[in-house]
Amino acid sequence: MNSLIKLELNRALRNRKFLFFSVLYPSLLFLLIAGSADGTDKVDGTGLTLPTYMMVSMASFGALTAVLMGNSERIAKERESGWVRQLRLTTLPGRGYVLAKTASAAVVSLPSIIVVFVVAAAVKDVRLDAWQWLALTGAIWAGSLVFAALGVAIGYLASGDAVRPITMITYFGLSILGGLWMPTTTFPSWLQDIAKWVPTHAYAALGQAIEQSQAPHAKDIAVLAVFFALFTGGAAWLYRKDTLKA
Repeated sequence: MNSLIKLELNRALRNRKFLFFSVLYPSLLFLLIAGSADGTDKVDGTGLTLPTYMMVSMASFGALTAVLMGNSERIAKERESGWVRQLRLTTLPGRGYVLAKTASAAVVSLPSIIVVFVVAAAVKDVRLDAWQWLALTGAIWAGSLVFAALGVAIGYLASGDAVRPITMITYFGLSILGGLWMPTTTFPSWLQDIAKWVPTHAYAALGQAIEQSQAPHAKDIAVLAVFFALFTGGAAWLYRKDTLKA
């Protein structure tokens, strides 16, 4: 399995388009949204300045891009090309293939988080305690596994032609509705009520709580845990179904 992880990492690191959208694009969006913002203006209901708020949102968005986009399309195309079928003829267990995909995507997601943090600190003078930087990195990185599981599920659900539109709709829907591109406090009240149950909203809320020197809310952790169970369960069922068809 280690050899497969190395192969997946090499493929990801050679894909310049993927690296741009997962590592650099979130930082560019951060500068576009928060670049001209006053560092003293607070986002309603959070007590955080817009640059501080958007730093967590864009770091989460970057990790989401790496694990969701990186897994779904690649798995669907490998199923279609017969690569997954070939791997089943080797000694690699099925769970090893899924773990290799998740591990490689998680490794690539880490630079996207760190780059956003560096840009926010250097350009917008975002200042946090050392423990907060470490806790933010760990929470956002660990939380991205929820969406890595979703990427695996979509990769086994959709064909090579259908996977991109399905992934893009899911990707943009989760990003916008979860408040990664704009604070959910700007939404109508009915939409805010819906957004509270979206996994990306709970995902960003973990980092926002750390920025406020608070423990993450139990509700947000529970939402992520439930979605992680649903996505991993769905991915496992779809994998077994695909195996039986092969």
